[in-house]
Amino acid sequence: MQFDAHKYSYPSRRNIVYAKKGMVAASHPLAAQAGLDILKKGGNAADAAVAAAACLTVVEPTSNGIGGDAFALVWSKGMLYGLNASGPAPASIPKDIIERMEGHGIPRHGWIPVTVPGAPSAWSTLSKRFGRLSLAEALSPAVNYAVEGHPVAPTVAESWEKAYRAYRIAFKDEIYRHWFDTFAPKGRAPRAGELWSSPDHGKTLQDIGETNSETFYRGSLAETISDFAKKTGGYLSGEDLAAYEPEWVEPICINYRGYDVWEIPPNGHGIIALMALNILKGFSFERKDSIEACHCQLEAMKLAFADGLKYISDRRSMRVSPEELLSNEYAAARRKRIGSKSSMPVSGRPPEGGTVYLAAADGEGNMVSYIQSNYMGFGSGIVIPGTGISLHNRGCNFSTDPSQENCIAPGKKPYHTIIPGFLTREGRAIGPFGVMGAFMQPQGHVQVIMNTIDFHMNPQDCLDAPRWQWIKEKDVEMEQGFPTDAVQGLINKGHNIRINPDPVSFGRGQIIWRDEEGIMVGGTEPRADGTIAAW
Repeated sequence: MQFDAHKYSYPSRRNIVYAKKGMVAASHPLAAQAGLDILKKGGNAADAAVAAAACLTVVEPTSNGIGGDAFALVWSKGMLYGLNASGPAPASIPKDIIERMEGHGIPRHGWIPVTVPGAPSAWSTLSKRFGRLSLAEALSPAVNYAVEGHPVAPTVAESWEKAYRAYRIAFKDEIYRHWFDTFAPKGRAPRAGELWSSPDHGKTLQDIGETNSETFYRGSLAETISDFAKKTGGYLSGEDLAAYEPEWVEPICINYRGYDVWEIPPNGHGIIALMALNILKGFSFERKDSIEACHCQLEAMKLAFADGLKYISDRRSMRVSPEELLSNEYAAARRKRIGSKSSMPVSGRPPEGGTVYLAAADGEGNMVSYIQSNYMGFGSGIVIPGTGISLHNRGCNFSTDPSQENCIAPGKKPYHTIIPGFLTREGRAIGPFGVMGAFMQPQGHVQVIMNTIDFHMNPQDCLDAPRWQWIKEKDVEMEQGFPTDAVQGLINKGHNIRINPDPVSFGRGQIIWRDEEGIMVGGTEPRADGTIAAW
């Protein structure tokens, strides 16, 4: 069976976008258009992805920023490359940090959850290895939007308002004053359609572009960041920033019904999606929303998460390898645990041995699956004065249990939730896909892949379809619009179902598929301000 962008068994609920020369799918129209503009100026998919990513730090600061992390899968000249631009905990994190937490876990805000940001390094690394234009040129649209301002999009405005209300109550310490100065200069969150600008953010992006991100890690910006940390009791130092380099990693995959599904290896949790699909390929499903299909998906997801939460950590700390977790033998053993009723998730033992996602493709065959995040909205709440840099809080995913592989330690990378996906068949690229949204991400990946391969849905319908999300134990949230008979059938099987009216809870995705004729077809997220810019 060959992939054909024109043949789907489901009619589209929205217009499908086709293109030949280039396509950028992003959660914000201005970011997608910025990527397309870069393509038209002679850039390729890598340049477009970097342009859109930098732009998103300006137009969607509620989900990502300069001070966040990033991951990418890049298809170039018949090969798939993986980039892990996540950072470790600072070297000066106190060795008694676990005792200081007093059993409460890593806090969401403040300096403790701040790890070394990797996003600027991702931009410069992708630009240098795969791009055609200079980093400064790729970042120029983002600089312009930051300096001149842009009208705030509706979904962004809603998230901004929620964050402002929460922070106004939670952020009493002086250290958080700079967040309000930067993101609520009028004493409130900006409203939909209102012009918002951040000249400091623009100057920072310009400096990053002109120095290929050196200023952020070994220059004046690094000095500004480390000085502010010293003055306010932070742990992030100039030495931490100077020592940081992103990692090129070997992508991991499983074969699902003739297609290879690719993810970044741990410390990211893309492997959870692969483990779930590896279990599910042992079943046959005729109808998308059948009770049996939904039940098996949820049970497989629980089993995969149970293993992922137990074993995923900084790759150097993992006692179990990705290959062991993804073996067909282990998948078969886990599959046997799925019965006719909902079960409690239990980890196994294999045999020894707030985020933005975008996709970009050009007419030459290059394709990029890219994701970056500050986590939990704006991140740590710490903004470096005079820079527009909002630092992320990825360290809050560390465990404080010394027996856990993901326990916090100096220089260690945490369990990471942001994951780009990629699909190939018989050595040929089908394309990039992703669904942002913390622990929803691998669940969204599984649903998108099954919608595509099992249920023959076009990219837009894949993203439009109502989603489910396993929360914990037997608790499941279903999106409004999910078939009533399926919901009742799952309740009868012992699942604790709650209908969640908030669509943002179910993630936000983008897809670009390419057929054998080179025709691109894209889908964008209806739960955000997403759009597809095509050429």
